[in-house]
Amino acid sequence: MVTAGFQPIKVGVIGTGRFGRLHALTLAGLFEFQLVAIVGRRPECPQPLRTELPDIPYWSSLSAAIEKSGAEAWIVACTTASHVTVTRQLLEAGLTVLLEKPLADSLPEAKSLQPLVQPDSRNLMLGHILLFNSEFQQLQLEVAQRGPLSLIDCVRHRPASIPAAFPGETPLESTMVHDLYCLQALTNREPPVSLTAIQHRTTCGITNLVHACLQWSSGLLATCTASFLTPNGMPPRGFDRMEVFGNGWAARIQPNPRPIEVWEESASWPMALEIRTSTTGPTGMLAEELRAFGRVVRGDADVPVGARYSDAIQVQEWIAALAQSANDHLSVGNSTAIHHDFR
Repeated sequence: MVTAGFQPIKVGVIGTGRFGRLHALTLAGLFEFQLVAIVGRRPECPQPLRTELPDIPYWSSLSAAIEKSGAEAWIVACTTASHVTVTRQLLEAGLTVLLEKPLADSLPEAKSLQPLVQPDSRNLMLGHILLFNSEFQQLQLEVAQRGPLSLIDCVRHRPASIPAAFPGETPLESTMVHDLYCLQALTNREPPVSLTAIQHRTTCGITNLVHACLQWSSGLLATCTASFLTPNGMPPRGFDRMEVFGNGWAARIQPNPRPIEVWEESASWPMALEIRTSTTGPTGMLAEELRAFGRVVRGDADVPVGARYSDAIQVQEWIAALAQSANDHLSVGNSTAIHHDFR
């Protein structure tokens, strides 16, 4: 129900790639928002956004967009290398930001934003859509109701074609990071006392598999496996699975791909992720993330656990430790491990 005097939040999107486009299309269908700007690096708005959202003003200059668009909140979905520079400019202008993961390419760069972020992170929310996935949110409720966990096992496999399409990507930074945010939420930000990481590299020196083990003072163990190994015949975004084990109970979620499958000459999975940008009303985890951001912008809710700046810094620290662990004494074509004690 829309209350009298309701004013949608004027919002802009920075980035015209895959996720910037998804944000723009989703915002355009949410009554809580008015999409007033799209910002990209090219002189003109690229297809397909130009066709899909022809009435939305486009800028190739962020400074001009900030000055002229009237946007009070911004979604930053550009390249990771630009995240900190773009976010700093927005925060310095007094605007509220939703920044897609990861926060930055390095921990020192991520920490450089700290002077601009409010203590409760109200002006900077991190975009981690899995925190808003319906299965994961139900899993959080089950954990809260059923008691402490002994084991969390996370599996996240992606296509073997990724290293060639996106040079420099690793399963740790681009894939396992999602599970680390989920672990953070399930443990209510309690830091692990130790981490162990192991990785495999091809003979070409490409990291295509990372396995990590985290342990908490309560005795909880979490294992995470992320890879670029799935062949062409599998779903286009691989598959995800999370299992948890408590005292006398267990649960499993498999959020990717979604249950619908279609067959013709070959199988297809139309909904790899719980994201639908239908003009009749977007649904799924991206829509829920943006609605949560809207409540933060209006002061109706706090930034949820896992999406605050301090949460992003904590996970970035975990990633840095795991990366160091996995790289120490690595032999090409082999898997090696080293233990990091956080106590």
